[in-house]
Amino acid sequence: MDSRSAPEADSQQPRSVPEPPFTLPDALDYIVIEGVIGAGKTTLARLMAERFEAKLVLEKFEDNPFLERFYDDRARWAFQTQLAFLASRFRQQKELHARDLFHRAVISDYAFDKDRIFAHHNLEGDELQLYETLFGLMEPITPTPDLVVYLQSTPDRLMQNIAQRGRSYEEDMDPSYIEALHEAYNYYFFRYTKSPLLIVNATEIDFVENKEELDELARYIAAMEHHGTTYVNPLAISSTPSTED
Repeated sequence: MDSRSAPEADSQQPRSVPEPPFTLPDALDYIVIEGVIGAGKTTLARLMAERFEAKLVLEKFEDNPFLERFYDDRARWAFQTQLAFLASRFRQQKELHARDLFHRAVISDYAFDKDRIFAHHNLEGDELQLYETLFGLMEPITPTPDLVVYLQSTPDRLMQNIAQRGRSYEEDMDPSYIEALHEAYNYYFFRYTKSPLLIVNATEIDFVENKEELDELARYIAAMEHHGTTYVNPLAISSTPSTED
């Protein structure tokens, strides 16, 4: 699988990247923050929703009755866990079509499409075939993000973050499982073309404690135009991202 890292950015300031204070352009109604378990996607989604006064949509992982059992025995509970997530995510996606009178934009901490990453990693045979049938019925009627922000990290940093947040069912997280998911996410998002994509080098940044790094991410998200895939290194505060159309 492809495990490329984001390339270094150029040195000039792009004209399309706004200066603070940041506001979202009209073209960005639906933004998704994505990443492997422990990447910080929920934290960043909360911060950006507050920054841009957007509606926040969070994945309801705590409502999945099979999740703790899945981490104890992945082979035994993978199918039940995956279908429960699929149903929950689809229900939330349908609700995004409803008009919100108080928020113009929506920021979510997951993409509906990423459900398949886990399914193909955890399921096989008839279970995977049934899943694909259900996903194929649901996916065409879910909204397409105007922008996806993929927080690319390393397995070591992901494991550190997982340990720090202290969820009981993640205490014995298998590093090999995170490594495999890391590879699967990279494989998926380096081939992603459904909507504009920002790939953020999130290994060394701390957008919770470092306001400068958070501002840098907000600045790129609020860029007036997003085309193809853009690689962002928030540590290069005055840099220009390189773009692939």
